[in-house]
Amino acid sequence: MSITTYTVKPKLPAALKPLEEIARNLWLSWNYDAVQLFVRLDYDIWTESHQSPLKTLGMVSQERLAQVAADDSYLAALKEVHTRFQRYKEGETWYKGAKGKDVVAYFSMEYGMDVSLPIYSGGLGILSGDHMKTSSDLGLPLVGIGLLYRQGYFVQYLNADGFQQESYPENDWYNLPVELKKNHDGSPVRITVDLAGRPCFAQIWEVKVGRSFLYLLDTNMEDNPPDFRDITAALYGGDKETRIRQEILLAIGGIRALRAMGINPAATHMNEGHAAFLSLERIRELMEEKQFSFDEAREVVWPTNIFTTHTPVPAGNERFDIALFEKYMRGWTEILKLSWKEFLAFGRENPNDDNEQFCMTILALKFSAYANGVAALHGVVSRDMWKGLWPGLPLDEVPIGHVTNGVHPRTWISSPMLDLLDRYFGPHFEEKPTEIAIWDRIDRISDEELWRTHERRRERFVAFVRGRLRNHYKRIGATSRQMATAEDALSPYSLTLCFARRFATYKRGNLLLRDPERLIRLLKNTEQSLQLVFAGKAHPHDIPGKELIKTIVHFAEQHDVQSRIIFIENYDMTVARYMTSGGDVWLNTPRRPLEASGTSGMKAAMNGVLNCSVLDGWWDEAYNPGVGWAIGHGEIYHDEALQDDVESEALYDLLEREIIPIFYTRGRDGLPREWIKMMKTSMKEIGHSMCSHRMLMDYSNNFYIPALKNHKRIVKDDYAESKSLAGYFATLSGSWNNIRIIRVESNAKPVMQRGDSLSVNAFVELAGLNPDQVQVELYYGNVSNQTKFIEDARKTEMRCAGRDGGLYKFNVRVECMATGFQGHTVRILPKHPGLVHPYRPGFVKWA
Repeated sequence: MSITTYTVKPKLPAALKPLEEIARNLWLSWNYDAVQLFVRLDYDIWTESHQSPLKTLGMVSQERLAQVAADDSYLAALKEVHTRFQRYKEGETWYKGAKGKDVVAYFSMEYGMDVSLPIYSGGLGILSGDHMKTSSDLGLPLVGIGLLYRQGYFVQYLNADGFQQESYPENDWYNLPVELKKNHDGSPVRITVDLAGRPCFAQIWEVKVGRSFLYLLDTNMEDNPPDFRDITAALYGGDKETRIRQEILLAIGGIRALRAMGINPAATHMNEGHAAFLSLERIRELMEEKQFSFDEAREVVWPTNIFTTHTPVPAGNERFDIALFEKYMRGWTEILKLSWKEFLAFGRENPNDDNEQFCMTILALKFSAYANGVAALHGVVSRDMWKGLWPGLPLDEVPIGHVTNGVHPRTWISSPMLDLLDRYFGPHFEEKPTEIAIWDRIDRISDEELWRTHERRRERFVAFVRGRLRNHYKRIGATSRQMATAEDALSPYSLTLCFARRFATYKRGNLLLRDPERLIRLLKNTEQSLQLVFAGKAHPHDIPGKELIKTIVHFAEQHDVQSRIIFIENYDMTVARYMTSGGDVWLNTPRRPLEASGTSGMKAAMNGVLNCSVLDGWWDEAYNPGVGWAIGHGEIYHDEALQDDVESEALYDLLEREIIPIFYTRGRDGLPREWIKMMKTSMKEIGHSMCSHRMLMDYSNNFYIPALKNHKRIVKDDYAESKSLAGYFATLSGSWNNIRIIRVESNAKPVMQRGDSLSVNAFVELAGLNPDQVQVELYYGNVSNQTKFIEDARKTEMRCAGRDGGLYKFNVRVECMATGFQGHTVRILPKHPGLVHPYRPGFVKWA
């Protein structure tokens, strides 16, 4: 059958032309007034379109559009929103550096930008979406790279037994805020990647995100065979072979896509290990175009690579069996002029273990000068997990730092609460979002106004839940009695606990059900009532996760509390907005330290919802008694059953002794003053510390700006610095095994006085190197009575004092300032002006 295809666009009256420009930019996703323009066109159509502005424009009748075009009230609102939009795009930004073709390229497998663009599954995607929006706010020279999944992640629904089912509806890109990138002749911009000896083609779609741009690759093209067209069918769908194809496309194809559009990825940020192959592509380009050696090209890429790990357990990191990996990557050994064993070593903790799989996290770490976890605790966990990559390096020096995640306030704060904050915080809250001290103004808001705003959100949340329940009962063919329960499900006046996250067993969504009698007593207390709302998806292959959901549904039925325990189907950004603004307490119960960060509790806190959580992820650093509640004291258990017993008891105690009494203790005016005080403190402190603008300023100051400066410096004089650095490490590698610290001498006595001068000499065999080619350091500090290792060490570089026979003498003098049991030693590290830091795997020598 021959089909002629074409695109039909909505025919807008001239007065409404700005609507299409607004609809094609996700700036509207964090500007409620812009969203309201589309709601006002036709609420029923807006709902039917799944909140898609472009699709709404296409579904509204021409008669309705003509009516609106003659409505002076609507046109005034449109003009005001469009003026704000233009002012935003052209306004002054936090980033003042030069902007051109050199950018930071941000790679992520998923992006949670808006409910109208369903290419996200959960926390990683939501974080990536907030990252892009905040980059726009700050005016950073950053572009996003991802994949355009025609089915996105699955739509969740529960059957009559409460068991999760999945459906995979197709996305209609021509009615969504994506636009196909085209060449000057009108043909699509295309790139090609090799997949096991076969060419795979991809086209590029552009998403406008305020001032920023996100580019998504799509293999659903007629030039591709069916199995290649399915590469971008679904997020986290298919098998391991689909996954490696997706990751090759994302990383290698992503770099090629930027080149095809004339954009130079001067620095690259890998959000998780999925994009780790991009280092190989960047190296290939330099070897092919500049005739660099592999080592020279690597020294160009390493100082401009940033890697963020999100996984707190070794098993959660992406690994490929060698047979599958060889099928797709063996050809790269010839391209990079490496042996197969050398190539495999990039993804192995132990390069000599032929049975070890290839790990994408290890590949990313070995090729990145900058690496970080996503919370302070996660940084500690990550350094411990990957310390084996830097043998001999103290744990606190393993070069993995942390940038704690944050959330985009204007995306996640409900519109009524945002109106209230805008009124009291002033215009800088919107126009200068990096002025995070503005959250101190929360105390200007009266208790009455804050509480009434919060109560309205709870009322809206309850109405939303009832609507979702009605739809669920209709779909499963429920009885009239069941339908009736939807009408009085929840109370708009009761203390509401919310639990919403991916349903994996370690997150323990059923912890609160552990003592049924105690929980039922709380739920059925008519004077101080409690109600629970759950939401979240289990991975389609995670049967234990699905059973958790079923357990919650069955518990409510068995104990006749269906109106007090609710599970909302298909957790997405819309459900998240209602839950994080309409609940009273946000519950989080992971097994510490398995939660890398988490961000949903941050969204809740900025809406005035208080957190009650295990001290894990972000809450470990944000908690204090004034902002919420901690379950336990940060203990780590080896007996999971014991842990569940102890922590469920602790949770019940908090509810009975603190949370419920504080919520229901009201003054004569009906206000819970102590609760409101905690709300204000929580909003202020977490607004300061957990907003995404703080997060992006951290990334910019610590990683992006230094990496862009590194690139600018590296390219000078035909990459002379990188060539010099490659030559330096070649020389150092040849001599390293013969470098030795022969002896260390000092004037240390069994007892020293504070203020005494400690003089240390080290006599070093440099095996042909010059003294300025190594960094000899005095490493000193408190000695642990338990481990006998130096803790909280200080480092001071020693200077060369000439030769002593065949050895080089290095010395240093320091003052004894700390008291107690002290010690010192000497070590040798690499030293070169082109090094971002001296911690290269395998290059540390101790006395």
